[in-house]
Amino acid sequence: MIHTKLKTDAADTPAAPVSLYRWVVLAVAWLALLFAFIDRLAWANVAVQVSGSLGLPVAALGALVTAFYVGYVASNALGGLGTDRFGPTRMLAIALIPLGLATFAFSYTTSVLMGLGIQVLMGLAAGADYAACVKLTATWFDFRMRGRAMGLLTTASSAAVILTNAIVPSLFKWVGWSGVYQILGAITAAVGVLCICLLRDAKLPALVAGVKPKMSALFRDRDLVLLAVIGFGALWGTWGFTFWVNALMVKGYGISAARAGFITVVFGVGAIISKPLVGLLSDLIGGKRKAILIICFAAFTAMLLIFGALKTEMAFLVAAPFLGVTAFIYTPLLVAMVAEIAGPALVGTAYGVMNAIWQLSSVIVPIVVGIVYQQTNSLYAAFVALAIGPLVATVAMCWVKERHLF
Repeated sequence: MIHTKLKTDAADTPAAPVSLYRWVVLAVAWLALLFAFIDRLAWANVAVQVSGSLGLPVAALGALVTAFYVGYVASNALGGLGTDRFGPTRMLAIALIPLGLATFAFSYTTSVLMGLGIQVLMGLAAGADYAACVKLTATWFDFRMRGRAMGLLTTASSAAVILTNAIVPSLFKWVGWSGVYQILGAITAAVGVLCICLLRDAKLPALVAGVKPKMSALFRDRDLVLLAVIGFGALWGTWGFTFWVNALMVKGYGISAARAGFITVVFGVGAIISKPLVGLLSDLIGGKRKAILIICFAAFTAMLLIFGALKTEMAFLVAAPFLGVTAFIYTPLLVAMVAEIAGPALVGTAYGVMNAIWQLSSVIVPIVVGIVYQQTNSLYAAFVALAIGPLVATVAMCWVKERHLF
């Protein structure tokens, strides 16, 4: 284990502060994650239209996505370390305000090189957002309610998929792609200011607060190493699908961009419903996460293979909510496991390192799927490539030893 000084029985550890304010914390953290995700997902909705003006071939549409995640991965671990040392509230503001400014600046992109550079800056700015939100939620909610709280928090990514696909295409028609990024940048920076005004860190016991975060300790924990592999595989499938599904349906089957966007919205709706429910289920059965996660990853693998074999717009529409459920339902339980195995003093550091490793899949998968589709011209081959990720996660989760430090 990482902490020899901390008790390993969750029932014996001090409960998180119990007050109505914790719901304010959760709401603001959710809003922060929402716009951080919308900023990074917006490109998927404007890429095909903008690629001509920037001189990007279809095979290179994932390049700007990869550029964002290069910066994001690079800053995640340090952002998580800063979350434990300086507090999640401060790190969340440090992440969001520069992210808003960089997103606004992206609207002035005139070349591929400039766009790649600004996307890297956006990723660097956003590196601490998730770790800070996870620590805020984990420390304000005790073990008995952490599953459902994480379930609600992590709906932000799914809501971002829905809102991005529902709003960005229409906004693009009204204000152009530059206007889209200017509006998103301004709102993101404003949310960062809101974090400064409304959030405060939970008070941790002196014994916990005195523990200095050490990144090296994380790599000596077998279960956290396994969770790093698991998250990499799971996000390979989730974000690979999210970034490529519109283009694959449009290019592969001639479905209109508007209809492809609607199908993706339905995909996101299924995800939003499932996350709080699986968190609540986990709480009701005593905080058990492992068995549920194995089932979730196996179902995700199967649904990717099924979705890739479909050939009609109606079939895609019917399958989308079921795939949406499996593609996101695991998130709150996986995040909770990282927090509970690492312990309260190292939540930020552990999740920052984990997320940095997990998001490497987001750097690699857009390019891999693009190459697979370009070489095979097969939608199903692309989905087989996506399904490999959650399959690995299913197998690796069987070896994790579930435990709770708080």
